[in-house]
Amino acid sequence: MNPKIKTLPALKKILSGAKRRNKKVVFTNGCFDLLHRGHVEYLKKAASLGDILVLGLNSDSSVRGLKGEGRPVTSQGDRANVLASLEFVDYVIIFKEGTPLNLIKELKPDILVKGADWDKNKIIGKTQVESYGGRVEVVHYLKGYSTTDLLKKIAGKS
Repeated sequence: MNPKIKTLPALKKILSGAKRRNKKVVFTNGCFDLLHRGHVEYLKKAASLGDILVLGLNSDSSVRGLKGEGRPVTSQGDRANVLASLEFVDYVIIFKEGTPLNLIKELKPDILVKGADWDKNKIIGKTQVESYGGRVEVVHYLKGYSTTDLLKKIAGKS
């Protein structure tokens, strides 16, 4: 397994040390089912907002709950390894819940990042992050890139 893929106890220990050294921890999350250019640009932008980018990755069961049957196309292990291979992603942690709220509460990132398709006031974890002085950032997506559209194209439906 890629050494950038961490368990919660291991990641908490790493981030605690990083914060003592005044490193800014950025957290984002998602399914990242079929990695495409839109994902890469989004993650690069998220990484540029701080010193350490932590990516919370929805587990297979979590993706199924969010996206329906037939998803994810690629397994959580494969998705985690591909994402961890990106130089600007520092750590990947897989979560089983429908939202990353528990991870956010545990990791206490300095900066929480979501895509601009989210209403900033409805971003999960916003209240928690802002309660200790952190901030929430929205990043605009690269137009024309989505996993759903890519799957339609593969299926010959676009």
